[in-house]
Amino acid sequence: MNGTLKVALIGNPNTGKSTLFNDLTGLNQKIGNFPGVTVDKKTGFSKVSPELTAEIIDLPGIYSLYAKSRDEQIAFEVLYDKKGSLKPDLVVVVVDASNLKRNMLLYTQVADLNIPVILALNMIDVADSNGLKINIDKLSKKLGVTVIPVNARDNKGVEKLKEAIAYSTKIATQNKTIEVEEIAPMLINEIADNFEVNSSYEALQLAHQHENLSSLSEEQSDLVETLEQKYSFHSSKAQAQETIARYNFINDLLFDCVKQDESAKGETFSNKLDKVLTHRVFGLIIFVVILFIVFQSIFTFAEYPMNFIEGLFLQLEQLLANILPAGVLTNLLIDGVIAGLSGVLVFVPQILILFLFIAILEDTGYMARVTFMMDKIMRKVGLNGKSVVPLISGVACAVPAIMSTRTIENWKDRVITILVTPLMSCSARLPVYTLLISLVVPSKRLFGVLSLQGLTLLAMYLLGFFAAIGAAWVMKKIVKSREKGYFIMELPIYRMPRWSHIGLQMFEKAKTFVFEAGKVIIAVSVILWVLSTYGPSEKMDAINAKYATPEMAKQFNPDQLQQHLKSERLEASYAGMLGRTIEPAIRPLGYDWKIGIALITSFAAREVFVGTMATIYSVEGDDSNIVSVREKLSAATNPQTGVKVFTFATAFSLMIFYAFAMQCMSTLAVVYRETKSWKWPVIMLVYMTGVAYLASLVVYQLLK
Repeated sequence: MNGTLKVALIGNPNTGKSTLFNDLTGLNQKIGNFPGVTVDKKTGFSKVSPELTAEIIDLPGIYSLYAKSRDEQIAFEVLYDKKGSLKPDLVVVVVDASNLKRNMLLYTQVADLNIPVILALNMIDVADSNGLKINIDKLSKKLGVTVIPVNARDNKGVEKLKEAIAYSTKIATQNKTIEVEEIAPMLINEIADNFEVNSSYEALQLAHQHENLSSLSEEQSDLVETLEQKYSFHSSKAQAQETIARYNFINDLLFDCVKQDESAKGETFSNKLDKVLTHRVFGLIIFVVILFIVFQSIFTFAEYPMNFIEGLFLQLEQLLANILPAGVLTNLLIDGVIAGLSGVLVFVPQILILFLFIAILEDTGYMARVTFMMDKIMRKVGLNGKSVVPLISGVACAVPAIMSTRTIENWKDRVITILVTPLMSCSARLPVYTLLISLVVPSKRLFGVLSLQGLTLLAMYLLGFFAAIGAAWVMKKIVKSREKGYFIMELPIYRMPRWSHIGLQMFEKAKTFVFEAGKVIIAVSVILWVLSTYGPSEKMDAINAKYATPEMAKQFNPDQLQQHLKSERLEASYAGMLGRTIEPAIRPLGYDWKIGIALITSFAAREVFVGTMATIYSVEGDDSNIVSVREKLSAATNPQTGVKVFTFATAFSLMIFYAFAMQCMSTLAVVYRETKSWKWPVIMLVYMTGVAYLASLVVYQLLK
């Protein structure tokens, strides 16, 4: 076979399907959306033979073709839509070899659609260690398909799978698994007469799913509905009858093809470990200890690379100041671009450490346990157990976390989860927290082990979690819905982390942080430098004339004169005018007009706060004394009172503000996209800003 072959990967969650997709495609993959919906679509290309390239489509993980969410509906839509651009020539069904009874249900459904199929038995190493002896040849003969044992984590069996794909035919060879016609014979025959279907099972699926298929016209959907009423078709009864028949087939199949080594029986290592790690008391304590270790590490291990990066930027600024001619462009480059960018890049080590731990927890299977443990807490505040996944994902970034709420079928649970997820402290808040903590919390250790700075950072993250839980409890009283939510998940076995996979994830996250945040920060820094450097000409001219007088020359030495001139020009600039305008509203929170400017600019993205402060203090600073952003803010004082700007009360007030405030345009945009309404983004913006203002007001007034 020459040319390009479309291959769809389908399987249950936690079968290693995505790992197999990565093995097949390597870095030759891209992420987009399925046509007409906001469900993520992963596609990639794999050279399966010298003459043939396969386009691999990674379908969302599902347990059955009977969809409970939009993600799950996509799977049948792709398999059914004959005119669709993603219609596969071949389907690779990925199953967990150690749990065939549950996984084979989906295989039997896909096989009965009469599409060419290959069965990939992934995690074959786990099956072997559990004492399961699978007769591959007998299984293949009984099913009528090629069966390939695979260990995707170790890239074993992948080449054989590529060979099977390369030599596959476009004609379905699999045996029927059940007699579908017995479920609704008259209805199936009449649908088959009116529609172009490949099999009786496809006709039955149309009866079940016609209302959700975008590829069907309204007239076609109405026709199916009419036929259902004509033959008194009950979807739920038909599904139950079909499922029983399929499990009877699976039981007989596994009895013939799979044998259990009795000597290998016994409680698995994962089950033994779960008795401790998912214990209702000890499990939560262990989770908090793990979080503490993470945040201790962020401060302890990141300090050296952060100092190195700070030093590099200081040397770069000094070098540019020495070799470039004095003027507007040099000031723009040093005080605008370099200062703004250095204020963010210095926090890359902390971001990397955070994502290192998150990746390890996910790859070992522990994060799934956290989701399981938190389910009971979620239900007490009126959320679905599936809400835990977006909330935990929100620690990294609220945007993909909100997108992951699509798996929540209950509308009320989904909306509440969307509204509270941004309260979880994301990685964009990390630079703000660590900067402010380093200014006011001493670098001391309790009992010689516990870092005060690490404990403070842990407290900020826990505050975000409890705020989200509290907000959800309030919203469940306000948002009304009669739907009932449920939570089904499978706990994967514990595995050693794949360091290459973790390294790739860290690289991708760091790259996204640097390039996505960096673009915004550079743009904001340049605009801010212009607004901070220029102002109404009459005011600027008056200030220049004031400091050019002999009286000022006698009163201050040249360095002091330059410092006062820059400070007064900054206050009179357009940025200063903007800051002064909002200062009366933020003064009760302990903020001056310079912090006010940072609050406004960081609405683009929270981490812009650091770059903004770096730019403002660079514009105001002394050219002969280039220091890091942390040193600039630590030394900043109020010109009227001489008191430090960033006091203990002000710094904590700011951290509380950023913990609660909706300071992210991307999050608002994705909420609009997911809810298809401006109502919910506006509600989110108003309630989070209100909570942030009141909470930071209380904190400042109590601590000052």
